[in-house]
Amino acid sequence: MNDNRTPLRRAGWAALVYLIAGFAWIAFSDTAAEAWFPDPQTFSLVQTWKGFLFVLTTGLVLFVALLRQLTKDRALLTLQHNQRQALRKRERQLQVLMDNLPGMAYRCRYDRHWTMLFVSQGCARLTGYEPEDLINNRVASYASLMDEEDSERILGEVQAALDNDESFSLEYGLTRQDGSRIWVWERGRGVEEEDGTVVLEGIVLDISDRKTLENELEEMATRDPLTGLFNRREMSRVLEEELDRARRYQRPMAVLWVDFDHFKDVNDTFGHAAGDSVLRSISRLLLGSVRSVDAIGRFGGEEFVIVLPEMDLEEAQDTAERLRRKVAEKPQPLGNGQEVPLTISVGVAVYPDHGQTAPTLCAAADKAMYLAKQRGRNCVAMAHLHDQVHNQ
Repeated sequence: MNDNRTPLRRAGWAALVYLIAGFAWIAFSDTAAEAWFPDPQTFSLVQTWKGFLFVLTTGLVLFVALLRQLTKDRALLTLQHNQRQALRKRERQLQVLMDNLPGMAYRCRYDRHWTMLFVSQGCARLTGYEPEDLINNRVASYASLMDEEDSERILGEVQAALDNDESFSLEYGLTRQDGSRIWVWERGRGVEEEDGTVVLEGIVLDISDRKTLENELEEMATRDPLTGLFNRREMSRVLEEELDRARRYQRPMAVLWVDFDHFKDVNDTFGHAAGDSVLRSISRLLLGSVRSVDAIGRFGGEEFVIVLPEMDLEEAQDTAERLRRKVAEKPQPLGNGQEVPLTISVGVAVYPDHGQTAPTLCAAADKAMYLAKQRGRNCVAMAHLHDQVHNQ
């Protein structure tokens, strides 16, 4: 309202009008009564009725004014009451909604601590901390729960979204109060306050189950289900990757082609379950006998391929011979308490001596493995230089 419509001014104007009207009534009514009724007795009676009329008139005016004002006040109070009730209802609905989110809703400052100004009750389920523990970093800051290696990436993605006036979506690891680690998905956007500062508002959901499923699916896509080693497709990818690295830095790289000797006899004599047990056992043996940078994969059946980065011809031959001896010296379990002796034949091919590409190296190592079979099995054979196939 304007200043001239304030309650004080309005009340002052009303009092002033009343005073002016009252004095005018008294002054002019007395003069008129004296002129119209010169008889003292009649004049006295008129004065009395004139007073009654004045009181009645002012009473009616006051009644109408108060009735009008009180009606307005009541309407205003009713409106305010209804608005408060509606606001409380919306707040309750919003509170119920936020408290039943699978994660938490938040409002935080855009600073290095991600200082929380508000968090919903889902905070306790998500992080293990009560809402008041995170608000204003009373016990811990939200930033301290994030994985350090994700901090720079998260900051960059949020800043990019703010620069483009867009919402942001993030996935990152979070450490709960009990030390357990979960994966979360966050969706939010920046909001500018009246003072020009920017705060972030959004929700954070626990996606650990989804991440676990994604990892399992990724594992299934790259691993052999029986042995847990790389499958043929993933092993081919690793071989190409290591070959590119060897070619780029002009370093050697070896490929071992391993095949079990007389493995069909194990399946025919003891059954396929026993054969699977032997495959798993030798897979663990081979995996534990090579370097962490080496890769082992099952190409199919009882054929395995081992990629040995940074390994020349002599080192590769020594490694193949060591693996052959380990397998020959250790009987393999059949899964029923029995064990069976088993041997392997290994073919060795080295980049760049025996091939420049993955197919030529694999072909050379495979051919060398068959050469080891021809020599009586349980031995290691090297690919021949004259068998090298060059790239076009």
